[in-house]
Amino acid sequence: MSSEHEQQRSRLPSEHTEQPSEEPWADLELTLPHNRSPTGIVSFVECALVELTHEDVGAEFVSTSVAGVKRTQFIAVDDIGQRFKKRYFDERLGWHETTVSREAVREELVNRLLRSSLDRTDETPNTDPDTFHVKPVHQF
Repeated sequence: MSSEHEQQRSRLPSEHTEQPSEEPWADLELTLPHNRSPTGIVSFVECALVELTHEDVGAEFVSTSVAGVKRTQFIAVDDIGQRFKKRYFDERLGWHETTVSREAVREELVNRLLRSSLDRTDETPNTDPDTFHVKPVHQF
């Protein structure tokens, strides 16, 4: 009996000292094309919106084409997650910023992430794929 007790005691400290290696939002990234269903994309976007509301993180969609790189970033501006700062960058035009509703963010992200690879026909084969990811605001 004492050996069983010793085994349990020896496991407890390591179980309590293990820290999660990543933040809960760290795996919220997606590369286009993908194989997710429309319902899966809606769920994915809802998860991202929850993290944007409750953590100090933002979402970024990066699109690369022959015309250059375009970035769209979303950051919650209120505690209830109903208003978001939308920052848009185009290599030719620079940065533009506006405030949009949660519904507008949801709709834009769902539409962009549902795009099929056929929508990318104007691009050269060496163009990077479109990507979406959630990362800390200070990295923007």
